[in-house]
Amino acid sequence: MNDDNNFTGPLPKRQAYYTFTLLFLLYMLDYIDRMVVVSLFPYIRQDWGLTDAQCGLLVSAVYWAILIFTLPASVAIDRWSRKKSIGIMSILWSFATFLCAITQNFWQLFSVRAFIGIGEAGYAPGGTAMISALFPAGLRARMLGIWNASIPLGSAMGIALGGLIAEHYGWRHAFGIVAIPGLIVALLFFRVKDYKTVELDLSSLSDSRSSGRAKPWKEVAVYMAGIKSLLFNNLAFAGNVFVTTALISWLPTYFNRTQGLPMGTAGLKSGVIMLMAIVGAPLGGILADRWFRVRTNARLLFAMISSLLTAGVFFLAFSAFTGTLQFIILIAGGILAVAFVPASVAVTQDVVHPGLRATSLSICIIIQHILGSSLGPPVIGHLSDMYGINIAMMALPIFNMAAAFLFFLASFYYNSDAAKVGVVHIQVEE
Repeated sequence: MNDDNNFTGPLPKRQAYYTFTLLFLLYMLDYIDRMVVVSLFPYIRQDWGLTDAQCGLLVSAVYWAILIFTLPASVAIDRWSRKKSIGIMSILWSFATFLCAITQNFWQLFSVRAFIGIGEAGYAPGGTAMISALFPAGLRARMLGIWNASIPLGSAMGIALGGLIAEHYGWRHAFGIVAIPGLIVALLFFRVKDYKTVELDLSSLSDSRSSGRAKPWKEVAVYMAGIKSLLFNNLAFAGNVFVTTALISWLPTYFNRTQGLPMGTAGLKSGVIMLMAIVGAPLGGILADRWFRVRTNARLLFAMISSLLTAGVFFLAFSAFTGTLQFIILIAGGILAVAFVPASVAVTQDVVHPGLRATSLSICIIIQHILGSSLGPPVIGHLSDMYGINIAMMALPIFNMAAAFLFFLASFYYNSDAAKVGVVHIQVEE
């Protein structure tokens, strides 16, 4: 709207949108490489005799690596170069995906999947920092919403492509084929314009009178820990990500076992549901930005409401309905499940110094992976081993409810935390 017509970013509008397009493609390819494995579970399980819990660990391996490496990667992004870091990481995760095709046992595949996570560790923080810098603040949640739509798109494509390729050519070919596009786009990204690294005045981060030279990252840690809206927001994010990661990982298997569908068909059906988040993420960003114009803590309140609606939809889908009606309800869930993301990610950028934006999102990523992504697939897999896939999926809405409560708590602190952030001018590198 008005923010878009009067574009005030550091780059010309066309260059900003070109960079955004490459960032979108890389995030989509990131999730294709990350999630292709879930539609390969039955084939790998049959070849190697794995349990559901072990299959879930093949997803968690990526997230454990991300949570270990995301903070150092984000520091490099904030203090060194966005485009170089992102380009290098994209090449690494694409090459690691290709190596998955030649693994010979569970532990080899688990280890190589972890290398995918190392490559992806700083991508979301780096991409978020670039988008937050290149677009006006009034467009922030909207652009982050569109960008995050690449997550369900990539997840759906990975699940669908994995099942189809495995049915016709074998599961190893699925890894090899999806790895190639990431290498191509990564090379293109090295040619985009980056913004200059923002100088970080550590003395401005706290009320402490200590020298900025003494243990500077301790001051950063104290500063971050003191932002209460950020803490509750990040914990809430983890609760919702537990649900989305577990859902993506086990929905194809759920359809395979409860409806007797072949994995190719189950993967396509699951992909349609995940693909609906292409509507949910941008729509969530647009609605949150519009409400933000009249209520400053609207982003957190919107995330709370969308989390409550998600809980209700998934409870109904897995406890009360089957067949076509269940599928329709799950499609609604696919829209709602990621509606919180752009608003919540925007909060991680709103309430911190611009020189720490990538670091801020990396902290969110660490928390969401420790408590969400890394736990969701194996926990639901373990529940499935014990009680069956039906009971396991019915546990998901509990985590959406917890997230809604935490977003509500965060909303009380947003205004005071955001007011402490000063305005820093962003410049483009020559």
